Formats: sequence, structure tokens, C-alpha cells
Amino acid sequence: MDNENSNEELDNQQTTLGQPLSDFLLQLEDYTPTIPDAVTAHFLQSSGFEPKDPRLLRLISIAAQKFISDIANDALQHCKMRSSNNTSSHSTSKGKGSKDRRYCLTMEDLTPALAEFGITIKKPQYYV
Repeated sequence: MDNENSNEELDNQQTTLGQPLSDFLLQLEDYTPTIPDAVTAHFLQSSGFEPKDPRLLRLISIAAQKFISDIANDALQHCKMRSSNNTSSHSTSKGKGSKDRRYCLTMEDLTPALAEFGITIKKPQYYV
């Protein structure tokens, strides 16, 4: 009798542990990532991987979107720090609030952001 109860508890525990994953997979079908599935499929096929399950393709698209988003966010933080250092040293800009400030993604900000993810980039000689 104890053996049957432990088997039922184990089955109930496995269904509750797998429930968030199945819910996530259902939500994955309805979500449209920024990077289209066709683009992700093209790059996966060019690298020699052909996913059979479209949910896996969608999951890889979302992971790539998050990776790009993290890099862009880090570059924005570098830009804000750099611009705040420049404005504190050059306190001649009066009247302009920081709310209407526009930022521009530059290699100067992107290089350290990519370095945090282990990606090193160097400018070609003709840009120096």
C-alpha cells in the first residue's frame, strides 16, 4: 500500500514539475519574436542544424533576441555613462533636460558591451 502511495505522489510531483514547461511551450506558439523564424532557420541551416520542431526554432529566435537586447542595453548604459561624464566635465550646456536627450549607438559604446559577452571587435585600418 505504501508503494502505491509513493508512486502516486511521484506521478503528481512529475506532473506539477512539468506543468510550467508545458505552459511555456504553449505560450511560445502564440509569441512572435522580433527576429523572424525564417531568418533564424536560414542561419541555423547555414551552420548545419535543421530543427524539426518549430517550437525549438521559436525558442532559438527568442534567445537570439534576448542576446541582442542585452548587448544593446549594455551599450546604452555605456553611452549614458560616457555622456554623463562629458556633461559633468563640460557644464556649459544649460537649459537642456536629460529627458529629451537622444542617444546614438557608436562603436565606442558597442565595443565594451560586446567585450562583456566575450566578443572582441577591432576597427579596420581604413577607419583609424
